[in-house]
Amino acid sequence: MNSTAATAERTLIIERLLDAPPELVFETWTKPEHLTNWWGPNDFTLPFCELDFRVGGRYRFCMRSPAGEDHWVWGEYRSIDPPEGLEFTWNREDANGNIWNSTTVRLTFADAGGKTKFTLNQTLFDTTADRDDHNGGWTQCLERLNSYVSAQSEKYGS
Repeated sequence: MNSTAATAERTLIIERLLDAPPELVFETWTKPEHLTNWWGPNDFTLPFCELDFRVGGRYRFCMRSPAGEDHWVWGEYRSIDPPEGLEFTWNREDANGNIWNSTTVRLTFADAGGKTKFTLNQTLFDTTADRDDHNGGWTQCLERLNSYVSAQSEKYGS
């Protein structure tokens, strides 16, 4: 297997059409008051959400599972281009504080006639199993995001 194929296999790309304009979708990634309403897989909460939203700034989240298990995620913002794009590092910690699955996430928000063509590109996972685990979590998270932005869009008449 060549390195290009190996990289492609350990990269996650998810595309969605979200029911809100790019400006609103982008904003929901930038403020704790939005993130706490939709972040994480189904039935997870976000009891800790801290971010310094600027290039070079850091974020740190605690996702709590329905069983009460905490999953910590943190990273640094590398690029902020409102409302078209966002890039940040992604690190997960296990219960002992060990870092695993250190990757880079690139998000794009493209106008699609009042909706947003959203793309998530996360690379480079250690294994395809890690990529697949994240695919499941992100899929649920993005469904929650779409419900949230759709309601916000209706609320504010966007």
